[in-house]
Amino acid sequence: MPSRLQRDLRQSKPFRSTAQEAALGLLRTADCVRRRIEEVFEGTGITMQQYNVLRILRGAGENGVPTLDIAERMIERAPGITRLLDRLEAKKLVRRARCAADRRQVLCWLTPQGFELLETLEGPVTKADATVMAGLDTREQAELIALLDQVRATTKAK
Repeated sequence: MPSRLQRDLRQSKPFRSTAQEAALGLLRTADCVRRRIEEVFEGTGITMQQYNVLRILRGAGENGVPTLDIAERMIERAPGITRLLDRLEAKKLVRRARCAADRRQVLCWLTPQGFELLETLEGPVTKADATVMAGLDTREQAELIALLDQVRATTKAK
């Protein structure tokens, strides 16, 4: 009997391996989750990646965050972090300045407008998170977190 993923993908042949099915299932699931969460940002003028930057900056507080640190902390790696910050700065959601101690470094901060936007989005994002995880109880969610941690640990090792 074909798996749910095989049916969803309308794939008649079996997967080459359980590993392939698991990897494809993870990618398909990530796409479903991403699409659901992106719905929250429709009409806000920002993308999910821009939201991620704003959250990173909020967590940094008054000290700011160097641009390269933001890029390393992103959920989805963004090769064009400077362009991403350019767009957020144009929307007056972030501000940037050269570091006084190291002129090679650019520090970034959340503006009051950026903080206000995050406050507005907090409830809808929390609701979207709960919606995408509604099929799992708390124990299953913890188990999923542990399994995903193991997958990421394996992929980072190479």
